Amino acid sequence: MLKSLKSVAFGALATILGAGVAHADITVYTAGPQSLIDKLAEGFTAESGIKVNVFQATTGKIMARIEAEAANPVVDVLISASWDTATDFAKRGWLVPYSSPNAEKVPAFLKNDTTVAQGVSALGIAWNTNSGTPKPAEWADLAKPEYKGLVNLPDPAQSGSAFELDAALGAADDYKLFKDLKANDAAIAGANAEALNPVLQGAKAAVFGAVDYITFGSKAKGESIDMIFPASGTVVAPRPAMILNWSKNQDEAKKFVDYMLSDAGQKLVADTFLMPARTDVPAARPLISDLELMDYDTAAIYGKRKEILDEIAKIFAAN
Repeated sequence: MLKSLKSVAFGALATILGAGVAHADITVYTAGPQSLIDKLAEGFTAESGIKVNVFQATTGKIMARIEAEAANPVVDVLISASWDTATDFAKRGWLVPYSSPNAEKVPAFLKNDTTVAQGVSALGIAWNTNSGTPKPAEWADLAKPEYKGLVNLPDPAQSGSAFELDAALGAADDYKLFKDLKANDAAIAGANAEALNPVLQGAKAAVFGAVDYITFGSKAKGESIDMIFPASGTVVAPRPAMILNWSKNQDEAKKFVDYMLSDAGQKLVADTFLMPARTDVPAARPLISDLELMDYDTAAIYGKRKEILDEIAKIFAAN
């Protein structure tokens, strides 16, 4: 009997100790490309033994899911397509302060005490080279008669990066450019991929405000598409990664951020045609230093998010 009790006690102790060293799964929500998060998750699990549950969607759908799960949140790490998400969540007190040792070569403007960029995209014009239209050089070119009815715009309500570009350009000329685009029968057509697909298929000629990495990826696959960054300026969209303070797996989440910023993780970012967050990781694409960036008040833009979205919607809903 005594031997039996000892066996039970030993078994219980072993179970407790085993549970203590076992790795919890983590859940990552990302507005980045599916291929990237799949490869990051695979590499991280192989290195750490920690399984990654993934939900990939547009920024708008991710925010809606987080709101729907408010009573029982499950996301540990969020990777958004808009820095405003990180700013908003930090103000709400939802983020865990963490500075990864692998963030040393990440520029100061791409990190703070609760957030670090996974990578960076830029906005430009995606142009079908077989469309029979003249190659555009500036944003306003897409409002010319040669492009009548042939231009798509990503929906700024669904795409965080599109919102930033539209807001910056709208503030520059009181939305005259958008009114000209509407008069030229340009259309808002879903999120980034939905806006680009008709251009790849030849039904449209160009995307105004295309996310660059999707276009570069399509071009690398042999599609008749080119990415043009107007000399008058554009915006970049850092993709902030953050750990939520309701996470029950914060140590594992920190390890994921470390892996994302490791040599291997940043190479995966570069292979997806995003700009790596780390300046010491090469990329086969233009970097921030190669682009002309618009000068605008980011805080003012995001402080008027609803008004800006309403204005864009009103312009494109007009007859």
